[in-house]
Amino acid sequence: MPLSSDYFSSLLKVCCDTRNLTQAKKLHCRIIKTVKNPETFLFNNLVNAYSRLGSLKHASNVFDQITQPNLFSWNAILSAYSKAGNIVQVQKSFNLMSVRDGVSWNCLISAYAGRGLVAESVHSYNMMLRDGTRNLNRITFSTMLILSSNAGYIHLGRQVHGHIMKFGFSEYVFVGSPLVDMYSKAGLIGDARLVFNEMPERNLVLHNTMVTGLLRCGLVEESKMLLYNMTERDSISWTTMITGLTQNGLEADAVSFFREMVSEGLEIDQFTYGSVLTACGSILAVDQGREIHAFAMKTNYIGNIFVGSALVDMYCKCKHIHYAKRIFNRMVRRNVVSWTAMLVGYGQNGFGEDAVRAFHDMQRNGIKPDDITLGSVVSSCANLASLEEGLQFHCLAFVSGFVSCLTVSNALISLYGKCGNVEDSSRVFGEMNHLDEVSWTALISGYAQFGKAYETIGLFEKMLALGFKPDGVTFIGVLSACSRAGLVEKGEHYFESMLEEHQITPSADHYTCMIDLLSRSGRLQEAKSFINNMPFPPDAIGWSTLLSSCRFQGNLEIGKWAAEALMELEPQSPASYVLLTSMYAATGKWDDVAQLRKGMRERGVKKEPGFSWIKYKNKVHFFSADDHSSPYLDQIYAELESLNSRITAEGYFPDVNSILHDVEDSMKIKMLNLHSERLAIAFGLIFIPSNLPIKVVKNLRVCGDCHNATKYISKVTGREILVRDAVRFHLFKDGSCSCGDFW
Repeated sequence: MPLSSDYFSSLLKVCCDTRNLTQAKKLHCRIIKTVKNPETFLFNNLVNAYSRLGSLKHASNVFDQITQPNLFSWNAILSAYSKAGNIVQVQKSFNLMSVRDGVSWNCLISAYAGRGLVAESVHSYNMMLRDGTRNLNRITFSTMLILSSNAGYIHLGRQVHGHIMKFGFSEYVFVGSPLVDMYSKAGLIGDARLVFNEMPERNLVLHNTMVTGLLRCGLVEESKMLLYNMTERDSISWTTMITGLTQNGLEADAVSFFREMVSEGLEIDQFTYGSVLTACGSILAVDQGREIHAFAMKTNYIGNIFVGSALVDMYCKCKHIHYAKRIFNRMVRRNVVSWTAMLVGYGQNGFGEDAVRAFHDMQRNGIKPDDITLGSVVSSCANLASLEEGLQFHCLAFVSGFVSCLTVSNALISLYGKCGNVEDSSRVFGEMNHLDEVSWTALISGYAQFGKAYETIGLFEKMLALGFKPDGVTFIGVLSACSRAGLVEKGEHYFESMLEEHQITPSADHYTCMIDLLSRSGRLQEAKSFINNMPFPPDAIGWSTLLSSCRFQGNLEIGKWAAEALMELEPQSPASYVLLTSMYAATGKWDDVAQLRKGMRERGVKKEPGFSWIKYKNKVHFFSADDHSSPYLDQIYAELESLNSRITAEGYFPDVNSILHDVEDSMKIKMLNLHSERLAIAFGLIFIPSNLPIKVVKNLRVCGDCHNATKYISKVTGREILVRDAVRFHLFKDGSCSCGDFW
């Protein structure tokens, strides 16, 4: 007994419901073998099945076999082309149709709308109206409203709203939801409320849309009230609330709502987990994040790629990179979001080299980066001052087309700025088609770090003139530039303008910049008064900044005051001991030096060792003071001996006050000659081609004697030497430094 078309059609429906394309193909083969003359009805169901399962090729082949396609046949293939975004075939098939209905017109409009082709969508909509209003239905209006919303064409949306009222569709809930969504996205929450309130019947979807709209417009309390007044709430209602609270900066409330949702026994899906884990990461709530992690394991969501990525992101933001890495390594499937979360986490936690390695591993696994991934790895190269690798990623950005993305371009500006190539930063900035506040801030920060104070201020004033709004990071760049150039009055003016003109409350970093500005300029007493009038005590960096200036200027009184405050704030930090020790040593108070060092030993405080590094042939060479580990030791020491003779003949005289040990001056001079940056510079002079600058990075500030010696080295060798220390860049050229000896 031959099987009926209804039987095969029901099986095809099962294939669609289970997303089983392979089984659908097998069923198609059976139909070919067993059904001699398939009905058009069966062909139509095959076209529809292949369309739903995403196989446009098979859908098209089946349609071509229909000898007498009916309206349903044409609509089925039209829908297939429309879903696939094949505009050419949609238009071609539509034009071949002798009879059309609302489904046909909606397929045409949806095809254009899906591609964001507003003009074509509107033209098709108008043609549909001319063909007769009988074809209009709720899908037509919903499609046009979503198009208006996505394109930001509120005037078009209002016209469609007028048609909805004119043709009697204003009471349809299916139309009410996209109307509420459109008005709230445009910030017209009053209009959204009006639509919502005038609906005679409100279903769960409409309520959820209204909650979303209220949250989108920042009306948190009103959204809570609406949620609690709803007679029916589902997982989407709660997830919407959790997401909205997180986006409104109320992460703690979002976590509380998650607990309430769990207590109601509602199903938690991947989107709920993603939202609440984002909230935990934003407020560094690692304990709550761990609880949610455990709950995800209990509900069998730990293998979900979306949840896994959210967990990686949460642990990275909470500075638990080892947990993030463990989860990442256990993920069975990883997509670009997973890799990006891990890569960004490495970068944010100071593991730049791991971020670069992760990027290459991602490529080897066949995952293509997006603009966020590429921007993040470029930022990691910037933090490592690794220009060579950064240049490779710049080339990749060109090849992939991501160079025009703001995320990537802004990262490239930072890369070149942090590597001391402010000219290249400016070039990238000038080539950008679209700029934002981050672009300006990145360029300003680069110029500031390089010590180009007047250029920094000029850029900042231009940024303001063009209507861009600076943020706290922008002001840090401007204030630090003023500090490094001794522009006290300018710095004080910008500091005052933060709150008065830009409504930015100064943070600890801004106060530290002001302490630095005053103390560097020799106004130590003013700096002390400034600290006493601050709304909160300085942090460790603020006290260290003042103490460092006291050391350079020999003000023991204020230096002791700052050191005592720093010791109380961070008793295990070596900064206060080291800086105060240097002040005592400079004045020959060796008993006090010995006492401080004894205190350090008793408290277990250890001085951070200074080291410098230089890159040569894709390998990083590290040096510490009096280093004996380099395989090129004999060559380096011979080069240093030759250099010392040449710079001494040129007028260099060692500053033995930089050595904090009570030894003979001859020993101090020997110790100065073997500082880590000098070893790195000597290595560079030997191996770096003479037409290239020597680039050295140091983890601490350059000492005064090494700064002076490097000026002489640049003069006698004719080489450019770029040193990036813990504070700023120093470009040594022809016997002078870009910092103007003010650092």
